[in-house]
Amino acid sequence: MTSWPAMTIAQAHDLLTAPGAPFEMDSVPIGGRPTRVWKNAPPSLAHCFAAGRAHGDKIFVVLDEERVTYEAFARATLALAERLRADGLTKGDRVAVVMRNLPEWPVAFYAASLCGAIVTPLNAWWTGPELEYGLTDSGTKILLIDAERYNRISEHLPACPALERIYVTRASEQELGDPRTVRLESVVGRPMSWAQLPDRAIPEEALTLQPEDDATIFYTSGTTGKPKGALGTHRNICCNIMASGCSQARSILRRGEALPAPDPTAPQKATLLSVPFFHATGCHAVLNPALVGGVKLVLMRKWDVLEAMRLIEGERISSAGGVPTIAWQILEHPDRHKFDLSSLETVSYGGAPSAPELVRQIAGQFKAKPGNGWGMTETSATFTHHMAEDYENRPDSCGPAVPVCDLQVRDPDGNVLPPGSVGELYGYGPNVVKLYWNKPEATAATFIDGWVRTGDLARIDEDGFCFIIDRAKDMLIRGGENIYCVEVENALYEHPAVMDAALVGRPHKSLGEEPVAFVTLAAGATASEADLRAFVAARQAAFKVPVAVHFMDEPLPRNANGKILKTELKKLLAG
Repeated sequence: MTSWPAMTIAQAHDLLTAPGAPFEMDSVPIGGRPTRVWKNAPPSLAHCFAAGRAHGDKIFVVLDEERVTYEAFARATLALAERLRADGLTKGDRVAVVMRNLPEWPVAFYAASLCGAIVTPLNAWWTGPELEYGLTDSGTKILLIDAERYNRISEHLPACPALERIYVTRASEQELGDPRTVRLESVVGRPMSWAQLPDRAIPEEALTLQPEDDATIFYTSGTTGKPKGALGTHRNICCNIMASGCSQARSILRRGEALPAPDPTAPQKATLLSVPFFHATGCHAVLNPALVGGVKLVLMRKWDVLEAMRLIEGERISSAGGVPTIAWQILEHPDRHKFDLSSLETVSYGGAPSAPELVRQIAGQFKAKPGNGWGMTETSATFTHHMAEDYENRPDSCGPAVPVCDLQVRDPDGNVLPPGSVGELYGYGPNVVKLYWNKPEATAATFIDGWVRTGDLARIDEDGFCFIIDRAKDMLIRGGENIYCVEVENALYEHPAVMDAALVGRPHKSLGEEPVAFVTLAAGATASEADLRAFVAARQAAFKVPVAVHFMDEPLPRNANGKILKTELKKLLAG
């Protein structure tokens, strides 16, 4: 038996990306700079859609009793694209998708993409005012939304004059009060009937979309101000199709094994999707690669560990994960052994810190390959990828950069530091977005000569493995959802009783961390923990609401520059 590893990371990447190899690379100018790209990646989302349609009668999406084939999905998407063009949608117009994970979500996303629109998925957990901001900031022309979100934002629609048409799915006629609204079912029907829609060809103009054409705006919050829209290109998104496959192939080579030949008779792969489509991970790293690869996506209306195990058994799920909390809940559930989970091949996640013990448990209890990765909205999801033995041996790393990407650690003056040094992490590659929509100052501060300043403090070892040490940005991650502390703090400051406020992360075994607020009230003012939590809940998405509020008798601790010392507050939690 060959000893592990049979070759270094660099040697494996060289074999996989050489001319004629499965993951061959090329160099093209992006922004005037030569950039490594995947030579065989689809050039646009329209080409990804065409590849997906070739899977025909395979199942694409499952939700409860709804089972949608690839061909049915394609027919619904083409019907909606035709209607959107009839509405006057043209290349570069913004189309917002605001839905929970429904079969209609990918239909809306790809239909708008086929029209050359800039698709703008908004966070389905946002409040009405937050959604209004996303629609107005992006200048959305057409909105595709589910009934729950429509009811949430309906009172804000008069403040969105750029909206010309609103398609609402899973709504009754009585719910549609705005004159711009149309039931989506009047165009494509219900998912169960999509296979009966007329056959249509992919519009020729869709297949002329270029890799550097604008494709999406995904909103990412910042440490100050309102959320920022990251403008991504077709190439940015399509990079993810090759990234995961290359990482899996790298693991095989590192074990000293030969890459398996494609087997058209092998059972269809299936993924249990527990992260939302409106996240860059759910869209770029899961949905688009699944479409091209012919994977079955199994959706859940809400996360429930018993239902997840039932689906893994019944749908023969081969890949699951999303965030560490999901893996923990399955591993620790007392009824786990009542379900056949043997179909699981990989359990992977990102978006939150994870314990090394979780990596060992996945490999030992599931007999599956553990995996994780690092990325951000600004890198169109996957930037590093880590799995199998490499992950088991370096469970505190997020892995090496994918072959088309470069990582650097720099000091505060921008100088590149040697391996092993801690500094701010910078990334460069074909998946780094172009800019922040309508925010030139934030763009200039974050994107430096094509490199993205991540805001993470990290080190990179001699073998290229990246270790995230801390976040330079004032941010915490709760179960994969980014919470920028200033947003919640600003909401607390709006309360008339609050004089001082700070939000910090408290460690949580399965969620990674959760938000806790420290508050000092104004003299003579009163407010309870329940009052402040409800006040924030009325202004911020539910995942941002502090799980606890600690009242301080004195002003919060600050340094000489007046900055709140959050390390001191965290010590109070630890004590």
